[in-house]
Amino acid sequence: MNVFDIILRYREAFAQGLLVTLELSTITWILGMAAGTILGGLGHRWKRLLGTPLRVLAFVLSGIPFLVFLYWVHYPLQVLLEVVVDPFYTAAAVLSILNIVGVAEVCRAALDNFPGEYILAARVCGLTRRRIFRYIQLPLILRQILPGLLTLQITMLQMTLFASLISVEEIFRVAQRINSTIYKPVEIYSALAVFFLLICLPVNGVALVLRARFTRNISER
Repeated sequence: MNVFDIILRYREAFAQGLLVTLELSTITWILGMAAGTILGGLGHRWKRLLGTPLRVLAFVLSGIPFLVFLYWVHYPLQVLLEVVVDPFYTAAAVLSILNIVGVAEVCRAALDNFPGEYILAARVCGLTRRRIFRYIQLPLILRQILPGLLTLQITMLQMTLFASLISVEEIFRVAQRINSTIYKPVEIYSALAVFFLLICLPVNGVALVLRARFTRNISER
């Protein structure tokens, strides 16, 4: 039985696992990009109130292994709160928190490091604050942060695999169950690797092109 035979035979199981993976990733992406962008902008505007706590939170989370964070939220935290949450929502919450903080830090840093000379020159030319942001800050900042944000979202997609450890029926857990039945690890995990390559490589390629074409130090004269 080769890879194609396995995929064809268990296509419904793979399709269901893929759907769960994509649902988990989509929730993480949407919440991370939307809330993270807003939080990053607020952190830039109110540096002491939100900016500093955001940097501290990002620093703390960077020191906690993802699996430890995931297990703590899924087991001890739910015991302390005396609640039982579906593993899917637990994984979505943990991934979204990491993505929100990551996106917020990228946006906050880009806004903090934006050269003040650009804004001063625009004000001298008579532009309002809204027009300065829309026509000067936003285009330049997007060029700076877009490659990093794309790479971060790919990382979030890859981290959905760990959701299988708390019994989320995503594609990796489905592959494990199929392998326990027919024991074809080479074929099954090769198919899984090809799936992630087909998704991740194009996005990583776009990120590299954008980084090479647009990203530079905008403070350079």
